[in-house]
Amino acid sequence: MIVQGQTTIFKQNLLSRLEDFSPTSTYVYKIALYNANANLNNSTLTYTTTDEIIGTGYTAGGKVLAPTIGTDFENNTAFVSFTNVIWNPANFTTSGALIYNSTTNAAVAVLNFGSIKTATNTFTVTFPASTSTSAVIRLGQSN
Repeated sequence: MIVQGQTTIFKQNLLSRLEDFSPTSTYVYKIALYNANANLNNSTLTYTTTDEIIGTGYTAGGKVLAPTIGTDFENNTAFVSFTNVIWNPANFTTSGALIYNSTTNAAVAVLNFGSIKTATNTFTVTFPASTSTSAVIRLGQSN
């Protein structure tokens, strides 16, 4: 089962200064795609090849992400989103994804696509706007 959300290890790593999305960071973040049998949730610790998809245009480990970070002082929220990721060519099915720090292999967040997605030409993961109310990762009083 794929359960969307930030991982607990990501939150712990933030407090330990083991995550850094800034433009000068030496960390590289990636997104890996998974099939419907994957067991990904807030307890996921690291990137895994178990139930990672196989298909034309997809390479194990996924694609590198380009983070965009921001702060909304009025709403006491810091946030991170990413530019969209495109696989082309693409011929595979997927149900979710893992965002992870490929430098340490630590899991960051799990994405559930809501259903099995089938790509026959191009596959795009479209990330929400990089704002305090919609970014894929938001840290604030209510989180």
